[in-house]
Amino acid sequence: MLLMNLLSAKNLSHSFEYELFSDVSLEVHPKESIAIVGMSGSGKSTLLHLLSTLLTPKKGDVFLFGENIKAMKKKRLAEIKRNDLGLVFQSHYLFKGFSALENLEVSQILSQGVIDKELLVKLDIEHCIHQKVTELSGGQQQRVSIARVLTKQPRLIFADEPTGNLDTKTASDVMELFFEYLDHNNAAMILVTHDETLAYMCDRVYKLENKELVQVK
Repeated sequence: MLLMNLLSAKNLSHSFEYELFSDVSLEVHPKESIAIVGMSGSGKSTLLHLLSTLLTPKKGDVFLFGENIKAMKKKRLAEIKRNDLGLVFQSHYLFKGFSALENLEVSQILSQGVIDKELLVKLDIEHCIHQKVTELSGGQQQRVSIARVLTKQPRLIFADEPTGNLDTKTASDVMELFFEYLDHNNAAMILVTHDETLAYMCDRVYKLENKELVQVK
């Protein structure tokens, strides 16, 4: 059976003072987890920004749910970002003056998502949910940011070092939580990480080196 691509990248190239990568293509299907590894400066995060619409491709195309982002009207692209894409970064980008719960509630209101109490328990943040973000540790803030993304119930998750502030056991547990979410929601995830142990937990692994994206698993 032919599976619909949630994301399709075709012949992406990008450069700043020098060329980071060229002619990169990738297809992502429902329930898939894909990891991208590579040395610092190889362009992993830039590639993720292109795939997640944070950057617009200068060369090549990105299709989300069958639609070319270059051809989308601003309203349509904003709708997809709000409802269908979830972004997790090592920098949490939480509202600092709000409590952890209020951060989740903002996500819930904007995307009409659901705050799952079981999710809070699995992330071990149920006991600190009413605390201000500034009162939380870096690891707790990271888990709140993950809960915020999953509250949106996105179809595509883009994660850039999402477990960088977590210990090894918690990082592994969070990855299993992501996989469970993908399976239950027909969603997919693209993960950028330096941690090859976490990367190889994913269905497919790609390495970005010498300006090329090469599948290694």
